[in-house]
Amino acid sequence: MAKDTPPRWDRKMQQRLARGEAAALGELYDRFASLVHSQAHRMLDDESAADLVTREVFGYVWENPDAYDPKQGSMRSWVARLTHRQSVRRLLGTEPSAFAQGYEDGTDDDGGETGGAEGTVAREELEERVRRATAAARADYIVASMPAPLRAALELAYIQRRDYRQTAADLGVTEDEARRRLRLGLQLLSTANTRALEGSSPPGYGRAL
Repeated sequence: MAKDTPPRWDRKMQQRLARGEAAALGELYDRFASLVHSQAHRMLDDESAADLVTREVFGYVWENPDAYDPKQGSMRSWVARLTHRQSVRRLLGTEPSAFAQGYEDGTDDDGGETGGAEGTVAREELEERVRRATAAARADYIVASMPAPLRAALELAYIQRRDYRQTAADLGVTEDEARRRLRLGLQLLSTANTRALEGSSPPGYGRAL
């Protein structure tokens, strides 16, 4: 089997969505909704906005199943990438429309340059928020790319707020094994983040939202 071939579940899910199977969307939602919502909430720090992004992401997947490119990675990673894109767009959209336009083209609503201390501070604050959002998405992408046992341990510990004893019980492993998986997962996350800061970034997936 080719190294970049996605799991059979991913291929079948895409086919079912393309056929318009509502049950497939429900299954996809059950599997990835907590990932989408937690990532959006971490990026936006707003429960209502995270709810909206979650609906938007699954709505997009339902309407555009062919946008998923199996050669680019798993459906899980694709959904995480869509969540990042939509969250960043909503983050930008929280700013006043005139400023949002100025952020894109460098002009204010009068057609002049967005100069001055206030414009500079606002632009820098927005850029910093986008950088933080991108860093959060990169961490999610790295976790999503980990081997399943490590990913499951990290998600239980850091998304569902389980301690290592609860994580061990949920996974059906010993407490020592749970600690080992968490430690290794965090080491991989730290290493990957360091490499990302040196210029590597997650690949894109299919068409944008």
